[in-house]
Amino acid sequence: MAVRRCLPWPDKRLKSVAAPVEAVTDDIRAIWDDMIDTMEAMPGVGLAATQIGVMQRLAVVDASAGRGEAVRMANPEILHSSIELREHEEASPNLPGVSAKVKRPRAVTVRFLNEAGEVEERDFVGLWATSVQHQIDHLNGRLYFDRLSKVKRDMLLRKARKVG
Repeated sequence: MAVRRCLPWPDKRLKSVAAPVEAVTDDIRAIWDDMIDTMEAMPGVGLAATQIGVMQRLAVVDASAGRGEAVRMANPEILHSSIELREHEEASPNLPGVSAKVKRPRAVTVRFLNEAGEVEERDFVGLWATSVQHQIDHLNGRLYFDRLSKVKRDMLLRKARKVG
């Protein structure tokens, strides 16, 4: 297990769609372990494999109060989203020093392959739901600031260049 380096924006891999995972193997489990170490070191509540340059549909999320409850997901897909939205301040280690408020569905139902390689469906609410959606965006080549208006996105990217 190891903390991996997060790709700096504007690395083109961050805008690329990740490839599906064929099967959960020991190699995949080792990547998840590294992702959890990396997420904890940030510290953050989620990480997508693309953020560390692994172009596979892998994500980890842990929004628990005490930590240590990371959910490992391969090929996560949203099946249902709540109509009710939740606003949360989002950021990314790929673009450090900036953040923005993003509105997303308050709850989602997600289907994914779990650590045992079995298909699982799980409901996520609140910060868990926000983080899962944020990670799935990464796997689809989107970052949180892509959800902002052009004016807000341009302001955020200008600020990031000054901070960096």
